[in-house]
Amino acid sequence: MTVQRAVRQAVFVAPAERDESDRMRRAHAAAAKQFRVSASGPEVWGWQGRTLGRRAGDCWLRIVSAEAGKAGGRLWEGTATADTHVPRSVPRPRLRGVLDWTSADVAYRAELTEYVSVQPVTSGTPALDQDIALPDSWWSELKSALGTLATVPTDRESVRQNWVDRNFRRFLGIDPIQIRETTTGHADLHWANVTRAPLVLLDWENWGRLPVGYDLGLLHAYSLAAPVTAARIRREFGHVLDTEAGRTGELIALGQLLQACSRGVHPHLAPLVARQAEHLTGTPVPTP
Repeated sequence: MTVQRAVRQAVFVAPAERDESDRMRRAHAAAAKQFRVSASGPEVWGWQGRTLGRRAGDCWLRIVSAEAGKAGGRLWEGTATADTHVPRSVPRPRLRGVLDWTSADVAYRAELTEYVSVQPVTSGTPALDQDIALPDSWWSELKSALGTLATVPTDRESVRQNWVDRNFRRFLGIDPIQIRETTTGHADLHWANVTRAPLVLLDWENWGRLPVGYDLGLLHAYSLAAPVTAARIRREFGHVLDTEAGRTGELIALGQLLQACSRGVHPHLAPLVARQAEHLTGTPVPTP
């Protein structure tokens, strides 16, 4: 779930239309049959029912669907490209198989990955609502993983200058700034995409080039309702966030979250994100 698509927990349910949820369940069952696995356990739905995942023995089977003419591209291929391009030292589920097919003008991709038994820090929402105690080793693992990921060459572009140019005045109340330093990152670093110790990074569909500080600024923003944890992030990663380049990345992350908040997402987080943005810019964010 990218920040531009971030939603409240209530959206992570089966589609309201029964035909749509039944269609996804049939597709998931068909993929399980092709992979010769047996799906079990609770259903995990993604954004607006676009994805459906379930445990399948020692694997996790997830399907994604789109209109046939809109399938493919960066998000569609993210998990597979991460599996081949990102070093194994970056902890993530290993991909065991991919299956593509089209039925009745709907395209599907099924991804069979190893099952991760460690639970995500949060479930159904990317934001922390209270502080969490994570061991020092977890923070060291995160620092190492992001450092290794930063060295991966890729032409995948996760955050673009044109978003800044179009939206900074509207959501941050300041002139657009230029992205001058980029790195390779996860692009969706929030608490539902990281496990408790030992660390595993989940959901790789949007990884790619992004501004320095974006990933960490996003994780910090999703921690603003948990001030001790937010302070820990700034302490561990001040060498990134407290630089000019890091500030740029953080502002972009905050701007994209404010855009999501303007659509009714994370209402409890909106004033905290606005306050953090104003702290960095000295300018009140525009009111809706």
